[in-house]
Amino acid sequence: MSSSAVRPFNSGQDPLIEASGNELPGIPAQQQYRPVSSHLAIAPPVSVVIPAMNEAENLPYVFKTLPEWIHEVVLVDGNSTDDTVAVARELWPDVKVVRQLGKGKGDALITGFEACTGDIIVMVDADGSADGHEIVSYVSALVSGADFAKGSRFANGGGTDDMTLIRKLGNFALCAVVNAKFGARYTDLCYGYNAFWRHCLDKIELDCTGFEVETLMNIRVVKAGLKVQEIPSHEYLRIHGVSNLSAVRDGLRVLKVILTERSNRRTQRRGTRPAAARPRRQGEVS
Repeated sequence: MSSSAVRPFNSGQDPLIEASGNELPGIPAQQQYRPVSSHLAIAPPVSVVIPAMNEAENLPYVFKTLPEWIHEVVLVDGNSTDDTVAVARELWPDVKVVRQLGKGKGDALITGFEACTGDIIVMVDADGSADGHEIVSYVSALVSGADFAKGSRFANGGGTDDMTLIRKLGNFALCAVVNAKFGARYTDLCYGYNAFWRHCLDKIELDCTGFEVETLMNIRVVKAGLKVQEIPSHEYLRIHGVSNLSAVRDGLRVLKVILTERSNRRTQRRGTRPAAARPRRQGEVS
């Protein structure tokens, strides 16, 4: 996989590499090499999914750090009442705006994933807490052989400016449970900065609409036997607005997901498949 997806970047020798993130006419996106750094170029198109609701003030900080070589930005608008969509289009004229029909972060991400056309999908929050410059580390891990690149604030080199002591303790406790019950080796569990190959979606059916979707993904990639690599990441403070996170409420929802997945695992071992998720509506693309 990696040999056809990445190559050394040597400007002046390959016209495909010299191209910016814009597609060259007559050449499929999957075959075009995009410069990622001074010594690396990739062929797989990269889609960045940003779920947002009333984040107009934060988007300038988010888009400022996004690398120019990405294939597309998919903004999932959760019925914003401010200028979120207009600001996104001003900052990134080719942004693909998808209007969310359901509710919740999980629903927004699933909607965004369905709209992506890239081979690699990156999840980025819209509150300014994630640094888009880190995307190169996630993509590098994927083209080097990983299926799922999982951001971690507690891996060596990572950090966070936005977690209270009680949230840190809760995250550590829930992470320990997942590691023990599913054979994972995570250092962080409830973090939304992740990237993965598109084919992973066929193996980790997502049927969760809330914030706990991140935990569900982390568990199901392990259950599916996918190769996971943690990426040290630094989480910054939300720039504007107030977070909707609640340590106790969301912690209990995450714990419920863990227990449900553990129960489903036992059911599958007995040869009984869990009930299929109900069909969901797709978002409206504009």
